[in-house]
Amino acid sequence: MLIIKKIKISYTEIIVFGTLVIILSGALLLSLPISSKSGIVTPFIDSLFTSASAFCVTGLIAYDTFTHWSLFGQLIILLLIQIGGLGFMTVITLFSMFLRRKIGLKERRLLMESANTLKIGGIVMLVKKIIIGTFLFESMGALILTLNFYPEMGFKEGLFYGIFHSVSAFCNAGFDLMGKYGQFSSLTAYSNNFVVNATVMTLIVSGGIGFVVWDDIISSHACFRKLQLHTKIVLVTTTALILASSLLFFVIEADHSMADMSMGERMLASVFQSVTPRTAGFNTINMNEMSEGGNLLTIILMIIGGSPGSTAGGIKTTTFITLLAGAWASAGQSSDISIFKRRLETDTLKKASAITVIYMSIALIAIILISTIQEFPLKEIMFEVFSALGTVGLSLGITPSLNALSKIIIALLMYGGKVGVLSIAAVVAEKKEPALLSRPHEKIIIG
Repeated sequence: MLIIKKIKISYTEIIVFGTLVIILSGALLLSLPISSKSGIVTPFIDSLFTSASAFCVTGLIAYDTFTHWSLFGQLIILLLIQIGGLGFMTVITLFSMFLRRKIGLKERRLLMESANTLKIGGIVMLVKKIIIGTFLFESMGALILTLNFYPEMGFKEGLFYGIFHSVSAFCNAGFDLMGKYGQFSSLTAYSNNFVVNATVMTLIVSGGIGFVVWDDIISSHACFRKLQLHTKIVLVTTTALILASSLLFFVIEADHSMADMSMGERMLASVFQSVTPRTAGFNTINMNEMSEGGNLLTIILMIIGGSPGSTAGGIKTTTFITLLAGAWASAGQSSDISIFKRRLETDTLKKASAITVIYMSIALIAIILISTIQEFPLKEIMFEVFSALGTVGLSLGITPSLNALSKIIIALLMYGGKVGVLSIAAVVAEKKEPALLSRPHEKIIIG
């Protein structure tokens, strides 16, 4: 008698493989002749690259979104961005609620993992808030952008552009339809438009701080003293990064990418450039004209990224602060890590260290591989790799020139950045039975 062993799949594995299925499905749709403006089949590698970039809300593109893809193709990209921004488990739950199906414990655990929240209680209510909040933010953004695009585009095109760019900005995707003003031009045509810049930045930051943070802000009536530690760290770190990097870009890029701008335009561009690498992918300046210092600062911001449970990528703001606080505590010979008069658990530093080490290791391996496969300047390869892994979408122009193998590597980086490098490591790592006995201790020299 043949006995089939029941396969047990963890919640992390369901999310990792479920994401892969959606990306492949999107690639198949984008490769159809109806998806391109020319009516020809788009090579599957390029379709896969675009699908991965859209679902992983990255924004790196092999083809200009406006000039290559038809309306059908653009709608597929928009759908992938929206599902990727919300999280596919959130979308599945939405359909379940629509069909009045009961959401069981397994689905709730998956939602908890997908939303990156700490507790299972109230997870369905949180999902409802995520869906409603997303709709409100994107609707308001679409309305404001439509009113700005309407005078020069007309109502229909202005409305579509408003919706597309609002969804793309809130989901931190970085996809745009501004190829009508020049291929791969992003928002450079609107560099001096305060309303468009302010709206896009607000959407990026709103989507990048995380749904859990918004829920806490509303629950505490925006009283900072009543906020959870996680929310305080996210808000303070996000504000500090924007202010500090805005000032640095204003100074560093004065004689480079912002040389021909007025004082007001320079200030606006500096703030925008401090927001977009974490992790939206829009740009209002010519990225190829940036200084070496500006490029380095952008890479640092791409590595840090947004916040947990958000539409953004990177190692996350909380990871960054935990590492800094851990280093400060270690330098002071303290075993406790305290932030805002609250002590962090020891495992928090371990997880932050693991995420950062795995993240940087993957990035370095990818940089070595691509530099071996193709002859691009190292700076451009580093920029592309960290942009992909951080699901940012900014590029120094080498994306269309990547060969098939390099595109696969970049697509895998986007995939890893979306589902989380720690999740990938957990799935790939060999599962072993826990040892019954603890190993003996021995000291080593560090530093």
